[in-house]
Amino acid sequence: MVYNTLTKRKEPFHPLRPGEVRIYVCGPTVYDYIHIGNARSFVAFDVVRRYLEYKGFKVKFVSNITDVDDKTIRRAKELNITLQQLGELYTEAYFEDLKALRVKKADVNPRATQHIGEMIALIEKLIEKGYAYVVEGNVYYDVTKFPEYGKLSGVKVESLIKGARVEVDPNKRNPADFALWKSRKPGEPFWYSPWGPGRPGWHIECSVMSSIYLGETFDIHAGGKDLIFPHHENEIAQSEAASGKPLARYWLHNEWLTINGEKMSKSLGNFITVRDAVSKYGAQTLRMFLISAHYRSPIDFNERTIEQARRNLEKIRSSIQAFRRLRELETQVEGEKELLAHVEDLRRRFEEAMDDDFNTPKALAAIFDFISELNEFTGSREGVSRETKGRVLKVIEELLDGVLGIETKVEEKEVQGLSPKLVELILEVRNVLRRRRDYETADFIRSKLEELGFVIEDSASGTRWKFKG
Repeated sequence: MVYNTLTKRKEPFHPLRPGEVRIYVCGPTVYDYIHIGNARSFVAFDVVRRYLEYKGFKVKFVSNITDVDDKTIRRAKELNITLQQLGELYTEAYFEDLKALRVKKADVNPRATQHIGEMIALIEKLIEKGYAYVVEGNVYYDVTKFPEYGKLSGVKVESLIKGARVEVDPNKRNPADFALWKSRKPGEPFWYSPWGPGRPGWHIECSVMSSIYLGETFDIHAGGKDLIFPHHENEIAQSEAASGKPLARYWLHNEWLTINGEKMSKSLGNFITVRDAVSKYGAQTLRMFLISAHYRSPIDFNERTIEQARRNLEKIRSSIQAFRRLRELETQVEGEKELLAHVEDLRRRFEEAMDDDFNTPKALAAIFDFISELNEFTGSREGVSRETKGRVLKVIEELLDGVLGIETKVEEKEVQGLSPKLVELILEVRNVLRRRRDYETADFIRSKLEELGFVIEDSASGTRWKFKG
């Protein structure tokens, strides 16, 4: 089931082409580094893509780069560089941030400036069909000509015409009309068109790029809640007026991300870029935080929630790492059948959660329940059969690494300045001291290791250690 913003309800998901899903996600406007609010959208729909691939669909994923609009032009002037230089700088930074967050690269990242000719052609078609008009080198879309305008957002054309939500422009027939082509202003980059030199409006860019790479109708169009109106509403008006076909069958939108209960903004001084957050908290902790809430629920970024995400990540990793360290045996030991039943139950619960509109919090709850079972198994055993170990790790890697993008195959190079092998050596020395009944020194070693973030567990079958989580 998928919640469709267009119909305002959950619906069974049926792609247009059996076994294939085509997705368009609105990408960044490359005038600055992306912030953690942007990252929420990119991570949320990366998980959607990953889960559909896990379910066996062939996914074509397109996410655009807006490299020409008012913001990019203004920023290029501020930095005294060309629009192209600005685009290259922040597009590269965007890709670096996505890689850090383990967001899979799109199959295509079309750039607006690469498709100006196709935009002009679409605008000409809209003029020819009577949906658009020209005023002094500008081209506007007449929203009164599209009877279904507002069907995505619920916004009424009548209220827009009164100027309630749209800046009044004397060139427009109606205040609600929006620009398809903007005439050249002094000092701005421009392209030649039948209406004179200028540049495309923001909305026409996505209509063109989605149709080029996914067709006139595709399966999923996604983005942040803030894009529902006017951007996605205007995309629908343009594309469907031109083609006479639905633009997308399912519209998915993620909710806001706030910081300490407030909307993120530079004026409030709470604007956090992805690279700053990654530098301070770690990329995987940030990703864990972003998937900890359902994509359609608000999420608040604060020290408590990011710390909880860090602890949850450590809990998962320490449990899996402790299980990986168990010796591999040729035959099963007591409790393995139960463990295998638990891991299959994990898969079932995980899929049930994700099948219900990609419910990552419920999927994570299933994972943490399994982690408790895994800890109980690992804590009382020295080894596990090779077959069981492989089956358990395979499921974990498919669900966490594969779907949620949480890296479980972490090299234990160093924790708090100590390599795992050095920890093992220290514990070996401690065990020698215990056998010699030098409990005071042995307890001193244990307390120091615990101060460094390790949990030491002594049992009849030996001494084990794990990271605090």
